[in-house]
Amino acid sequence: VQLVESGGGLVQPGGSLRLSCAASGFTFSRYSLRWYRQAPGKERELVASISSAGGSTWYADSAQGRFTISRDNGKNTVYLQMNSLKPEDTAVYYCNTNHIIVNFGYWGQGTQVTVSS
Repeated sequence: VQLVESGGGLVQPGGSLRLSCAASGFTFSRYSLRWYRQAPGKERELVASISSAGGSTWYADSAQGRFTISRDNGKNTVYLQMNSLKPEDTAVYYCNTNHIIVNFGYWGQGTQVTVSS
């Protein structure tokens, strides 16, 4: 099992970033996928999720209307488009699936997002 997050960086408030997560080692298309984030000194929180076929999505209140989760099952990749970024979005962002968390306890290295002027 492997999850490789990328696309983070330093962006000014109001800016945008597109995160990607390339997955391997499991049947990607079978599982719903999630994006989490963890800010310094805070617990990891769920930001968004997408169903296995991509037809259903969910967003935390903090992400609703600004973030869009999507997936490409042909590329085993899940994305998080983040617009109108705020300083409080600063965190390390991780993708995962409940299947991996429960059965393997595995997390990728994450990708750092810093929103600052």
